Amino acid sequence: MDYDVSSGGKTNVVTQLHWRCTKTDGDHSGSAYGAEGLAAPGDTFVEWADVTESTAVGWAKAALGSDEVTAIEARVDAQIAELKTPTTGTGVSWS
Repeated sequence: MDYDVSSGGKTNVVTQLHWRCTKTDGDHSGSAYGAEGLAAPGDTFVEWADVTESTAVGWAKAALGSDEVTAIEARVDAQIAELKTPTTGTGVSWS
């Protein structure tokens, strides 16, 4: 999390979340990552030191929006599907 030490009369205000979505299916895993800026805190302000993982995940999902969260999770699922049943390859045919 990124935070401002002082902002709008509040201290340690979280301004941006860096997130990672990871899934595993057996021996295969996929992930996506990014960062999302947060709106200025309102009446529900939580100081940086008091933010729990659950709170941060909720903030990230709310900032991304449910459609984008669903799209990110679908991309990670597609990564795993490609690993389990590849549709492309790489290499040379000789040794």
